[in-house]
Amino acid sequence: MMNPSDALDELVLAAKNSFAGAATPADLENAKAIFLGKSGRVTDLMKGLASLSVEEKKSRGAAVNLTKQAIEAALNERRQALATAELQAQLKAESLDVSLPGRQSSAGGLHPVSLTLERIEAIFGSMGFDVAQGPEIETDWFNFTALNTPEDHPARSMHDTFYVEGGTEAAPNLLRTHTSPMQIRYAVQHVKKHRALIDAGGLMPEIRVIAPGRTYRVDSDATHSPMFHQCEGLWIGENVSFKDLKVVFTDFCRTFFESNDLVLRFRPSFFPFTEPSAEIDIQFQAGPLAGRWLEVAGSGQVHPNVVRNMGLNPEKYIGFAFGMGPDRLTMLRYGVNDLRLFFDGDIRFLSQFQ
Repeated sequence: MMNPSDALDELVLAAKNSFAGAATPADLENAKAIFLGKSGRVTDLMKGLASLSVEEKKSRGAAVNLTKQAIEAALNERRQALATAELQAQLKAESLDVSLPGRQSSAGGLHPVSLTLERIEAIFGSMGFDVAQGPEIETDWFNFTALNTPEDHPARSMHDTFYVEGGTEAAPNLLRTHTSPMQIRYAVQHVKKHRALIDAGGLMPEIRVIAPGRTYRVDSDATHSPMFHQCEGLWIGENVSFKDLKVVFTDFCRTFFESNDLVLRFRPSFFPFTEPSAEIDIQFQAGPLAGRWLEVAGSGQVHPNVVRNMGLNPEKYIGFAFGMGPDRLTMLRYGVNDLRLFFDGDIRFLSQFQ
C-alpha cells in the first residue's frame, strides 16, 4: 500500500504534468478544475478529513494544505508562462519594421452632417436668415405648449420623448424633440427688443431665422436615430405668405443639391403649429433617384396661437415655418442608405467625405 505522503507527492507531480501540457489559458483552466475545482482531487482530500480523528486531522490536514499550495504555485507558474508566451507572440506579430517609410498622418475634416449644416446656414444666410442656437434640455412650454401642441398629443408620451430630471410635474424638462422651440425663443427676444415700436403702432422688423441643432426622440433604425439633427426655419412679417414659403424652399433645395431641374411638391398635411400645413417632397430628374418622390421637410403658415405666444397680433403678423432633417439631406446628397453609418465613428466611412 502506498504511503500517504508519497500519494500526495504523486498528486503534485500529476498536477504539474497536467498544467505543463496545457497549451492555452482555457486548457489550463480545465486542468485546474481536475485538481482544485469543486469536485477536484484536492477538494476530495479535504472532504475526507471529516472522518479522521482530531490528531489525524491535524497532521493529515497540514500535509493536504501543503499539497494544495504546491499545486496552486505550479498553476500560477504555468499561467505566467502562458501569458509571457502570448505577449512575446504579440510583440513579434506587431513588430515595427524601421526600414519602411513612416505612415503619413492624414488631415482631419468635418463630419458629413456638419458639412451639410454649414451648407444650409450659408444658403439661408444669403437669403437674410439669422442662425439661432439654444438649449437641448427644454421646458415643456417651449417644446410643446407654445407650439400649440395639446397635452394629449402623442409626442408628450414617455414612449416618444426623453424626459429628464428637473422642472415640476406640471412643467417637466425634456430633451427637445425638435428645434422649433428656438423659433419661439428667438421671436420672443425679437419682440421684446422692438416692443416700444410695436406698442407705438409701428411695423416691427421681420423675423427671419433658422435653428439647426441636435434633437432627441425614442426611435432607432436604418433611417432613424435617438439623436438626430433638425433645422427649423421661420419668417414672420406683415405680408409673408405660402407663396414666399414655396419660393424660398424651392430656391434652397435647388441650390443645396445643385440642380435647377429639381421638382418640388407640397402635399397637404397636419402639424399643430401651422395651418395650413404641407409636407414637402422633392424629385430628381437624373441620377439613381430619378423619378421618385422623396419627403424632405414639413411646413406651413404659422398657426395664430403660435404667433400670439410669440407676443404678436396674428391679425397683423403672419408667416411660415418649416422643419427639415439635415441627416436625411446628407444621405440624399451623398447616396448613403443607412443613417447609422453617420454615428458609428468608422474612419473608413467618414474619410470619404474629406
